[in-house]
Amino acid sequence: MAGSNHFSENQFTFKEVIQNISSWISYFISQWKVLILAGILGLALGALVSIFKKPVFIATTSFVLEDGDSGGMGQMSGLASLVGVNLGSMGGTSGLFQGDNIMELYRSERMLDEALLSPFDENQLLIDRFIQFEELDKKWASKVDIASMDFSIPRESFTVTQDSVVKEVAKLVRENQLSVAKPDRKLTIIQVTVLSKDEAYAKSFNEHLVENVNEFYRETKTKKTSENLSILQSQADSVRKILDQSIDSFASATDRVPNANPLLSTATIETRKKQIDVQATGAVYEEVVKNLEIAKVNHRNNSPLIQIIDSPRFPLERSEIRLVKGMVYGCAIIGMLTIFWLYFRRLYQKHVQES
Repeated sequence: MAGSNHFSENQFTFKEVIQNISSWISYFISQWKVLILAGILGLALGALVSIFKKPVFIATTSFVLEDGDSGGMGQMSGLASLVGVNLGSMGGTSGLFQGDNIMELYRSERMLDEALLSPFDENQLLIDRFIQFEELDKKWASKVDIASMDFSIPRESFTVTQDSVVKEVAKLVRENQLSVAKPDRKLTIIQVTVLSKDEAYAKSFNEHLVENVNEFYRETKTKKTSENLSILQSQADSVRKILDQSIDSFASATDRVPNANPLLSTATIETRKKQIDVQATGAVYEEVVKNLEIAKVNHRNNSPLIQIIDSPRFPLERSEIRLVKGMVYGCAIIGMLTIFWLYFRRLYQKHVQES
């Protein structure tokens, strides 16, 4: 029963709740000077942030990742099997850059390094431009002398310090500027976005990165088919030379015995041998040419890699805090913080007084 009375004593009536809310409202109204001062301070801080914070430019390239014509390749595989060719051995890289694989390729250190060491203009590389507007030469002055470094020399000639600087810059780009994502997981469209305070740099870096990955993609995915095509072409050329020689030998043998006596078989032996050589070599050449044509078709099917949909164009989209928006946000944030401060201060004062 004692427990029930204790529970009852700690209950609040509706009237007490209203009185408590009214008390807090009256308290905040009594602090109107503090709240107005906080609002003015918030407006000023928001205005300063919107004025001094540089806008961020957004360069975006979207493309479709092409997986090839699987139906066409199935028909081609059936045709190839008739002539003894395994198309699987000619390709084998169709799934190499599907989905998340190619997205990670864009974030790889090699691709970022190649893009950073690409030319921005006639006098600057992209990494020089990045160091310039990010003022890394001043921020890292106590650690390295970036001003004395020449990044235009061959990469093999870089010092350990130069490699370290390139690696750190690539890390900054990967963590703060680069975004590679799929707008919809169900689609094969991929967006590569670069954020930067420098509009020209953002556009140039985005274009070089996509171009480098595109070229690497093309070389890697068509490497097997290209090698196979080169081998078959070499074989076709070699067999064709042998076939030409066999035709010449057959013609020479026929000329030596133009009107052979049909009753004397020995007179036509050499001619028949040369004829068999021509027929055999011709059959081999025919099969090699078939394989070569199939390899060419397979190579062409693997060649389309990335189909660009949209590429960055000036003026780039920009993200910035406008003056009015910054003032409203500043006033709201500082105002809320002030209200919380007043609330906890009053609770503390009441607790001290009751103690």
